[in-house]
Amino acid sequence: MALPSANSPCWQRLASGGLSRLRTDHLGTQMMIKRLERSTDPVGKKAADLHEYFSKWERGLANEIAQLASL
Repeated sequence: MALPSANSPCWQRLASGGLSRLRTDHLGTQMMIKRLERSTDPVGKKAADLHEYFSKWERGLANEIAQLASL
């Protein structure tokens, strides 16, 4: 499955509370989720950070990327 574009609404949904529904065994992703949940950054910044992270680690996050459309 292809990574959604940076302007896809899925990133905004994740950044505004959807991260808790993302199921992952990937330690780096779990750490990213915790960092963003505690962050006081605006939703737009969190969404951009998420897209950047998933773009960088796309090869190892196929399971997580497959979940993006349903979150």
